[in-house]
Amino acid sequence: MGLTLETVEKLSSAAKAKAKEIGVAMNIAVVDEGANLKAFHRMDNAWLGSIDISIKKAKTARFFDMDSGEIGKLSQPGQPLYNIEHSNGGLITFPGGVVLKDETGQVIGAIGVSGGTVDQDHQVAIAGAEALRS
Repeated sequence: MGLTLETVEKLSSAAKAKAKEIGVAMNIAVVDEGANLKAFHRMDNAWLGSIDISIKKAKTARFFDMDSGEIGKLSQPGQPLYNIEHSNGGLITFPGGVVLKDETGQVIGAIGVSGGTVDQDHQVAIAGAEALRS
């Protein structure tokens, strides 16, 4: 079963709650198993430039079924995926994109967050992803 609207709203709510907890306005994007945008939330005063970044973080995670920060490690000079960020219309290869899996481990989408530091983005994305388990 793919991501339902109800599930996506639950993920988005958890991510927004974490963003509020840490005091950072975020852009939050959720894509489905086909990397199609399923939901997007721009919190009040979240950076405009982070809209595209959040969507690309989610798509990057889904395209390669790994968190965007992991792809970032592999895309450094001398690493096997060097320059991959120039593919697929532009990828984002730093933390904040997290793969979403169902209870069987099947990838069903991804969440991407942008608006704070990469560590804050990753924290908020993880909070959203963890809402799948509750």
